[in-house]
Amino acid sequence: MGLVNAQLTMRNPRKPELAGVSVIALADTGSVHLCIPEHICIQLELQEIDKKEITLADGSHKLVPYVGPLEIRFKNRIGFAGALVLGDQVLLGAIPMEDMDLVVIPLTRSIEVNPLSPNVATSIVK
Repeated sequence: MGLVNAQLTMRNPRKPELAGVSVIALADTGSVHLCIPEHICIQLELQEIDKKEITLADGSHKLVPYVGPLEIRFKNRIGFAGALVLGDQVLLGAIPMEDMDLVVIPLTRSIEVNPLSPNVATSIVK
């Protein structure tokens, strides 16, 4: 399918006076979390809540900061999440995509709001 990217705006809801940051995020349905590089964390003045031990693709383990909350906006969708601080690009994992009811369109290698619920995000709670 290739790489899928999405333009997001991220904000710190605890500091509404700070400007939001517009980013191109790599969407990865095989990843669970939202990951942000350290410079985004610094720019949004996000606080470390905890540390999480993660397993990387090569099987190695790493202890990384977990920060938040973080407001994520895509088109008419909004979500709130914690984020792991690592890497050099924003990575949009399955949990925030599911929370905002976003879908991957393989043909165009893009992210879109769910066409079955274009106006309001839906979720299954049962």
